[in-house]
Amino acid sequence: MSAVRYDLTVIGSGPSGQRAAVAAAKMKKRVAVVEARSVVGGVCINTGTIPSKTMREAVLHLSGYNYRTVYGMNYRVKERITMADLAFRVQSVIKTEVDVTEAQLSRNGIDVLHGIARFVDPHKVCVEGPSTNATLESDRIIIAVGTRPASSPKVPINGRTIVNSDQILDIPVLPKSLIVVGGGVVGAEYACMFAILGIRVTLIEKRARLLEFADQEIVESLSYHLRDSRVTLRLGEEVGSVEELPDGTVVANLESKKRVSGDALLYAVGRQGNVDELNLAAAGLEADNRGRIPVDEYYQTKVPHIYAVGDVVGFPSLASVSMEQGRIAAARAFDDHTVTSNPSFYPYGIYTIPEISFIGKTEEQLTDEDVPYEVGMAYYRETARGQIRGDTTGRLKLVFHRDTRKVLGVHIIGEGASELIHIGQAVMILGGTMDYFIDTVFNYPTLAECYKVAAFNGLGRLHRYQAD
Repeated sequence: MSAVRYDLTVIGSGPSGQRAAVAAAKMKKRVAVVEARSVVGGVCINTGTIPSKTMREAVLHLSGYNYRTVYGMNYRVKERITMADLAFRVQSVIKTEVDVTEAQLSRNGIDVLHGIARFVDPHKVCVEGPSTNATLESDRIIIAVGTRPASSPKVPINGRTIVNSDQILDIPVLPKSLIVVGGGVVGAEYACMFAILGIRVTLIEKRARLLEFADQEIVESLSYHLRDSRVTLRLGEEVGSVEELPDGTVVANLESKKRVSGDALLYAVGRQGNVDELNLAAAGLEADNRGRIPVDEYYQTKVPHIYAVGDVVGFPSLASVSMEQGRIAAARAFDDHTVTSNPSFYPYGIYTIPEISFIGKTEEQLTDEDVPYEVGMAYYRETARGQIRGDTTGRLKLVFHRDTRKVLGVHIIGEGASELIHIGQAVMILGGTMDYFIDTVFNYPTLAECYKVAAFNGLGRLHRYQAD
């Protein structure tokens, strides 16, 4: 069978693959996208970002959580929330997002083939699926296969009571108690959601604190909220084994000889690159033990015409960043060197309850780098919008240089954090100082006013210290 020629073959149709394919198509290139699933969108749309964020929104609405400070702790929109209630909304959003992605690929003239992709040689990929059997030959290839939940011999996943993050929405009924193993982004997000539903959650994390890459003060605030929602945090603890008892109870045996029992267990410790089927060796490539493919700053592998983007290249594994990686890789692949991007200005959004978002440096990083900085803090409760919304727990933290007043970092916890962060992002990218917030009029009442409050607070501290 003769090979079909393309300018670019993209393996994977998640955020990075989709964006790479569209970017190349707009450069008038002939593009093929290979997707192992029967639908496009990758992990992001089908099992990861979109389902979990949709579930979060459904949890917040049905539980009435955001309005309990206004109407009382017993306020509920629906008294008995079921897994079916949550799944209904999730499936609706997934279908819409799949349709949108398919339409975008189609109108850009991109061919989509469904099947497993394997390298035959550095330029050829064979695709085998239920209705596909083809060989594609391309001048350039972009690997965007994403990741899957990592597994452990200590944790016997059964898809019923012991599940990973891809299976969590398939649990038939909500458990009364849940063990979450892993205090990273996925574990923390699901722990929050289930706790808000009134489920007793125990979160086990082998490190000393959750979300080690985030600002310590913000993470401490999240930990307080988790405990306030009756989540038991077992930090500095490692799971030795997991077993299911005859009565259906799941038990996690910790290395410290403690035993934690629950109705279900979510294993959320790391992810593994989906490279097993690719036959990377035929392309002259290899992945590390986590399935990650090494790339340079422009996402080029050691084989010059092959690029890798998205979660399969490792941290930060954010859908937003993956999209940007796909765009940059496509441009570089076809010798467009005008496309640039600065990872130091990438925002992070963590959809815990309350959500966290940040950009730039943390206090810990600046301390390690011996940078003279000061902090300005604003609390949602200090703004009228915070009172109106009933969110009196959120806070916004500005970190800035003591001498130049340049904004070095913005850290937010509270509802709307992932939207609010982009104000600080714009100021940082344009090289702005704290004076921007002082001199700018914000709509009233808004949470955006927190920037002004935090700026006055920070500069007030600076002036006090200078006066001393």
